[in-house]
Amino acid sequence: MSTITLGTLRKMKRDGEKIAALTVYDASFAKLLEAAGVDLLLVGDSLGMVVQGQKTTLPVSVDEMVYHTQLAARGCAHALLMADMPFLSYTDSASALRNAARLMKEGGAHCVKLEVHGGMIDTVRALTDSGVPVCAHLGLLPQTVHKMGGYKVQGRDDASTGAMLKAAVAMAEAGADLLLLECVPSRLAAEITAAVEVPVIGIGAGAATDGQVLVLYDMLGITPGKRPRFSMDFLAGRGSIAEAVGAYVQAVKGRQFPSVAHRVD
Repeated sequence: MSTITLGTLRKMKRDGEKIAALTVYDASFAKLLEAAGVDLLLVGDSLGMVVQGQKTTLPVSVDEMVYHTQLAARGCAHALLMADMPFLSYTDSASALRNAARLMKEGGAHCVKLEVHGGMIDTVRALTDSGVPVCAHLGLLPQTVHKMGGYKVQGRDDASTGAMLKAAVAMAEAGADLLLLECVPSRLAAEITAAVEVPVIGIGAGAATDGQVLVLYDMLGITPGKRPRFSMDFLAGRGSIAEAVGAYVQAVKGRQFPSVAHRVD
């Protein structure tokens, strides 16, 4: 099995090969996911909700993200390992650099993900100029759930559509190596994907993005409560978790997932 790098993901975009990604929080799942062909493992601050039982991702600390990234890194030999920077850990360039360094040096992450807006170009540029690979997360930003007034689809009106497209292009120009679009209308996601050279990963953003990511517990159908509309229970009707993950990878790469039924438009 060859090692997945950012260069690999860029080539996959150019070749039209879909990127399969899932969240991960420990070594055992990291090993299982990459054995099933998952290209990108995301140590998500979603652990606050699906592992810790918190109501939002906000309580997750840098120490906790470093710890879970360390665990995942021990089971990750070939996939690209990305780690979320938690709430208020990148309020300026200095704090972003300090905490990204911890996630990479102590945690073993290959890349960090930030929930961004148009005013964070300097922070993204400071990270990339210092050699930190960055994924810029746009659209629904779970860390700003209270400011947004809930988990809502973003980019539905002309003003927000234009602003998000502009922000996406600006992040790529600032050096972001990846973009992640969450709960964005499929037409806007397709436009952003075509406008930038870097790979674009979607979650609830339609089928036109370069790849897909889901929260692991959602795609296994074990998240308490209602599953997000853009997700799918791949474990249902299958005999093992490994089989479910393999089915997810095959569905993403074969362009069967997401389908029209998973659109949030």
